[in-house]
Amino acid sequence: MELATTLKGQTVQNRVREVGINPDHWYPAVWANQLKSGEVVPVTVWQQAIALYRDTAGQAHAMENACPHKGVELHQGKVSGDRLVCPYHGWEFTPDGNCARIPYLPADQKLPCAQARSYPVRERYGIVWVFPGDRALAESQPLPSVPEYDDPDCFMIPITGHFKAHFSICNENTMDVFHGFLHENLQGWYDPELLKLEDSAEHVRARYRVYYKGFITKVLGLSTDGGVTSRIVDIHYHYPHYHSSMEGVSSLYLMRLPVGPQETRSFSMLFLRLPVPRWLLNPVREPLMRFVREQFFMKFLRQDVEMMESEQRTYTRGDQRRYVEINPAIIALQRLIVRQFDQFMSQSSQPSPASGAAMRDDNSATPPAHEVRALAVDNSRA
Repeated sequence: MELATTLKGQTVQNRVREVGINPDHWYPAVWANQLKSGEVVPVTVWQQAIALYRDTAGQAHAMENACPHKGVELHQGKVSGDRLVCPYHGWEFTPDGNCARIPYLPADQKLPCAQARSYPVRERYGIVWVFPGDRALAESQPLPSVPEYDDPDCFMIPITGHFKAHFSICNENTMDVFHGFLHENLQGWYDPELLKLEDSAEHVRARYRVYYKGFITKVLGLSTDGGVTSRIVDIHYHYPHYHSSMEGVSSLYLMRLPVGPQETRSFSMLFLRLPVPRWLLNPVREPLMRFVREQFFMKFLRQDVEMMESEQRTYTRGDQRRYVEINPAIIALQRLIVRQFDQFMSQSSQPSPASGAAMRDDNSATPPAHEVRALAVDNSRA
């Protein structure tokens, strides 16, 4: 549905800072090259502690990071073939979480009913993905599409983000092109205009026009003399991940990992089409990628991180404070985040205290903060 693009004040509903995720989606857990064969790493997907490991055949697996015997964290264990071995008593668990061996029991003795929860895992785009929700829905939920990943003419820059903030704050930062003021010392964009906005049950699309001038226009290949130029920026949030593109310049895929109520990670892939022949680019691709990432894009990200974490700190000190937003794309994004959470809660056995309540410009749909916090925590155990 197409929405109005008029900038006008609306009250931000604090509930968006408290809700949990809809777990019935794929979430990024780790860069694939950071999970070596025979290794185990701990990851957290919205307060669900998970032991992620790669077996000796190279296949990735995930199970609850708690041994069903004593509760010891399984990421401290080791890999044996395709099994994960608890470090405490040596109990061995198959990829589906079943206990397959206890070393101090006779081979013919029946094993106790001990099973760790396992999670569906996929590996694509250089990322290991985990499905933390109903495993019966995993096959029907697609991963994000990244067509540029296999394009040899695209120059890819992987970017990892870590934010001490609720995922809604991080998502708003990505949707909010109006914060170019923050990056003025880096000669970022200015005078943004919201041209088009639409939403549905699963996505928000926004189109902006932004302006650039100075040396950055030369770096990005927007002009040869540093003069003023404009570009169209399209941002598509398809819950729970992003794709944004700048006309003729870049394509960014941002995969969001909500860790907990005040912690978020992201796995991003930025694609550029550089005016350099492939044969000349390939030998220097890796060092060039690191240089461009650290000397250019990370400077923007560090400024964003400072603002997002400041926003979270202020909210944490006073969650009854009221805020005003004028960008309708942010309001649409907030409604989508809450809608997805309510959708999950209505389908689960746990009743939502505000089930079916839409976000409004008043505060009538906002339950007490302590109720919402409890609901967000309960969601992690569903």
